[in-house]
Amino acid sequence: MKLSPLEQAMLDGEMGAARQWAVRHQLQVGRMFDAKDMVEVSQAHMMADPESIGVAGVALFEAFAALPETERRVHIPMITDPRGVDLSYYQPLGQTEEMADLERRFVAACLKLGILLTDTCINYQTIMPPVQGENVAYGDTGVVIYSNSVCGARSNFEGGPSALAAGLTGRTPRYGLHLDQHRQATCRFVIRQQPEGLTDGGVLGAVIGRKAGSYWEVPVIEGVERVPNSDEIKHMGAAMASYGSTPLFHIVGITPECQTLSDVSGDKLRSKEVTKSDIDELRRPFGAKGEKVDVVVFAAPQLSLVEMQQVANLCRGKTIHSGTDLLVCTPPSVYVDAERMGLVDMIETFGAKVLQGTCFYQQYAREIGEANGWKRLLSNSTKIVNILGGYGYQPALASMEDCIASAVAGEII
Repeated sequence: MKLSPLEQAMLDGEMGAARQWAVRHQLQVGRMFDAKDMVEVSQAHMMADPESIGVAGVALFEAFAALPETERRVHIPMITDPRGVDLSYYQPLGQTEEMADLERRFVAACLKLGILLTDTCINYQTIMPPVQGENVAYGDTGVVIYSNSVCGARSNFEGGPSALAAGLTGRTPRYGLHLDQHRQATCRFVIRQQPEGLTDGGVLGAVIGRKAGSYWEVPVIEGVERVPNSDEIKHMGAAMASYGSTPLFHIVGITPECQTLSDVSGDKLRSKEVTKSDIDELRRPFGAKGEKVDVVVFAAPQLSLVEMQQVANLCRGKTIHSGTDLLVCTPPSVYVDAERMGLVDMIETFGAKVLQGTCFYQQYAREIGEANGWKRLLSNSTKIVNILGGYGYQPALASMEDCIASAVAGEII
């Protein structure tokens, strides 16, 4: 890989051990993907919940945090994905003091590195969303697919160490979706059933992701008759990334790089239909009408302020069933506004709990499930039901309205 004089100086250790480590890491990643050089990035977003990185990962951050301040601080604005522990509410969930202590250590190290602890997977709805053509280094799959597709920014899926490296150096290897040729469509889908609401959008995204089936495939979608709002397209993208490892999609006439099929070379591709039977087939494993529901979860992606209001309005004047729990995950910045507006109080008066800065599947989901005896889980997120079967749950999928109604009834309606 070709390095600039500044990058070579970092590699030679002239700017400290942290940046030297970072460039060495980036060279390994770049050579693997045949990158010719680096591209400067304006922001970095890191997935690094303590369950994922463990004791060794936290120790790495602490080693960097012990360096002199001029050597350790990140070079560009760097933000974080949801945490694994809400330190204001963890023991009632069945999380241990050991889990909380690992979180505290990580948070302290991040602050010394100058990392902004935004603790969110919806930064594009809360904190300086990227703009079209902006090169960034983002980690969370839902963040990447939204930023690439809806904002027109440019990012690959950056693993935790790669995101940290980008924060320290202000660049990332130039491969994949930083290159024009990899942003062209490779598969073309025509939808025959219009999505209505968050869950329908998620199911449609999941079907397309499964059909595309590869990180290197870029779907272009035709037939969407109504422009989806930010929350709807967020659920669509999060599910598409979950089911297909998809980091970029185009919707003709809606997403910024695809006003016409020819803009992304979609007119050269043979189209495939997405039918009602495709939608029904994906939903089928997640139906459990009449079964007792142990826990209802609104997460993955975290809830926007608008979604918080929708949940609060559905909870108004009702009480959760005594045998059912309900958890709502939202970013700290949204939590503050939702608390000020009385939305948190409305949700918690219902009998639910609002967690700030976490996401359910990143907060020791298996352990808290076992601690609380949760098996049957209900959510309106197609992404989360895809993930949680691997954590020992029996997941079911329903709209936000039906999730709240089921929480009141104590069974899936």
